Amino acid sequence: MNFSENAVLLIIDVQKGFSDTVFGKRNNLNAEANIQQLIEVWRNNKRPVIFIQHASKLLESPFYPNKPGYVLQNEIKPRPDELLIVKNENSAFVNTDLEAHLKTRGLRDIVTVGLTTDHCVSTTVRMGQNLGFNMFVVADATATFDRIDYQGKLYPAQTMHEINLASLHKEFATIIDTAAILKSQ
Repeated sequence: MNFSENAVLLIIDVQKGFSDTVFGKRNNLNAEANIQQLIEVWRNNKRPVIFIQHASKLLESPFYPNKPGYVLQNEIKPRPDELLIVKNENSAFVNTDLEAHLKTRGLRDIVTVGLTTDHCVSTTVRMGQNLGFNMFVVADATATFDRIDYQGKLYPAQTMHEINLASLHKEFATIIDTAAILKSQ
């Protein structure tokens, strides 16, 4: 792999709220299983793991604090010695101490997984690259949902996922997959 031995695994918004039917049809139903495998590899190799949790400012959101959807999924939670950062914006770098945490520890390579590919993952990756970090996105450890555009046209989740990964690749991040990471360990 092209990332360093101390690369950070950044897990974005793997919260129960994404099982809410309001989001519609999702692609990559194996994303969480792949994320679990990567967490195990990172922990076994004593690499840093950082969890991001979205706290919506909107009362009607499934991610509003104190709602069941705000909680991280059961299988994907930090250990007491792992960092959990709560964010209110799409980017995990906005109004959080993520950038300072990474820079004070000399951590430059960030392997990103989570939900959703076209929103918080993409926004975080783009900003991370702009801030000088080497960003990686694990394609099969991210997922998104069907989207309907301003004219009412439906874009399937898989199409949204692929287009967003294509947009990120080589410009903002290196796109990789779980198998390649596991093979290199």
